Amino acid sequence: MQRYSRCSLACHSLAALILVAFGVVYLSRSEFMPYHAAAMGSDWVSVDGGTQQVLLALMRALGGACLGVAVLVGTLLWGPFRRGERWATLAIPMAGLLLCATSLYAQLGVALKTAASPPMLPVLVAGALLLVGLLMSLRHGGTQLAPKPRPDE
Repeated sequence: MQRYSRCSLACHSLAALILVAFGVVYLSRSEFMPYHAAAMGSDWVSVDGGTQQVLLALMRALGGACLGVAVLVGTLLWGPFRRGERWATLAIPMAGLLLCATSLYAQLGVALKTAASPPMLPVLVAGALLLVGLLMSLRHGGTQLAPKPRPDE
């Protein structure tokens, strides 16, 4: 594996680890995060039971999405990316960047409309790592996305 490919692999792997961390945190919480309390102007025990369940469900959905994308990225890195399959060059960052963009969109809404400070830095770092990984992949392999021709063709 060439230098650019190793750099891309490292960037994508680090981004996936950030997603795993987010996923584990959001799936394991039994109440909302401190920034949620700041946004709502209320502590967990003051929120009615139905709203608590909806908030936990949304947090778990985000946690599951983070873990799902991290597993997808890891699977693609381990298989198609390492084999040099060009389509994986775009598929990996596309999945991660879509999740990062939608998470950042939600967090910006909370930050701009409330007194809360959502954890945007890890999302920005993961997105930047995915973009750097993409650029390194493109530098190494070009933009051709078709699979490599087989010798018998």
